[in-house]
Amino acid sequence: MPHSSPHSPLTLTDVAPTTTVQASDTPMPSTEQEQQSQTAPQPTKRPWYYIKRFDRYIIKHFLGTFFFAILLLFAIVVMFDINEKLDAVLSAPWKATVFQYFMNFLPFVLSQFSPLFTFISVIFFTSRLADRSEIIAMLSSGISFKRLTVPYLVSATIIAIGTYLLAAYVIPPANVQRIAYTNKWVKNKEVIYGDNIQLQVKPGVMAYMSRYDNTTRSGFRFSLDEMDGNTLKSRLTAEAIKYDSVGLWTLRRYTLRTFDGIKETMVTGAVMDTLLGIDPRDFLISKNDEQTLTTPQLKAYIDKQKARGVANIKNFEIEYERRFAMTAASFILTIIGLSLSSRKVRGGIGLNIGLGLLLSFSYILFMTVTSTFAVSGYTSPRVAMWIPNIVYTIIAAILYYRASQ
Repeated sequence: MPHSSPHSPLTLTDVAPTTTVQASDTPMPSTEQEQQSQTAPQPTKRPWYYIKRFDRYIIKHFLGTFFFAILLLFAIVVMFDINEKLDAVLSAPWKATVFQYFMNFLPFVLSQFSPLFTFISVIFFTSRLADRSEIIAMLSSGISFKRLTVPYLVSATIIAIGTYLLAAYVIPPANVQRIAYTNKWVKNKEVIYGDNIQLQVKPGVMAYMSRYDNTTRSGFRFSLDEMDGNTLKSRLTAEAIKYDSVGLWTLRRYTLRTFDGIKETMVTGAVMDTLLGIDPRDFLISKNDEQTLTTPQLKAYIDKQKARGVANIKNFEIEYERRFAMTAASFILTIIGLSLSSRKVRGGIGLNIGLGLLLSFSYILFMTVTSTFAVSGYTSPRVAMWIPNIVYTIIAAILYYRASQ
């Protein structure tokens, strides 16, 4: 190497040659590829219950439209109801009208027309999504129509559970107050007396009263026969009977005859308290009494009355089956609404809403007609209440298949 002074400039000949690495198209060794693939971030696997953004978007709009429809229809119902019961509203104290009647009437309307609210909500907001091409964008991004149905069913489940809990446990106690108001200020539909009452207290024991008046809680010419097959074992009679508390009665001027073959024993007295196990509600059945019982109470009442041979309990059986059928209707009408309104139509949102109202009101009318068949005895209450659901389930399946194609 030539000699250079410490202060002489650096020349190219003084620089050691460097090795230049050029890019090559030769693939990397497999070991390096494996190392890079191991260090690369792996996609997070979501659990099956993970809710995506579009799920939250649809559930939010579904439930929001549902509650908005409820508030809107509440305003209309209150206006018409005040107009129908104007005399009662003007004569009754305003506190009783507001807190005893309307605060209990509005939840009752919600339970009766929950399928209608659900169907209108699905039709309205899904038609808006389709009109703005949002559903087209979802389907184009790779979301299948079946996957699109999931948030709708989640929303329908929330509404169905809430509707059933209201109808089964919350609204019946509220109906007691509402019916008491209408009986006092609108029209009294309470049955307060009965003639020639006969019912089975328990197997082999029959009770009879010629007349019972619930205003005084008194009955007349009472008899209680205990049978063993075709043989009369005992007979208890009383000129008057008075209801005291749950199952407890007071007999006045009574006679008890006990038979043992040809031997008869007779005991008389002025007053006797006895536990008969019957209640005036068992034989004095007023209109809408079935609406004041919770679902467990309704089931127990139906079983008890059937065991006693009481015939006029069709309305109780219809009400019991209706609560379950209306819960299932939320799912059926949701599928129908989604299938009808998920595509853009030339008529716009108005055509979908009109068709939705027609189908929802036809469902309610169909259920009313079939319940009449049950009251008349042409079919059982269970069949009558579930026929509309079966028919509309078939309609929902056909529409859903066509919409998903």
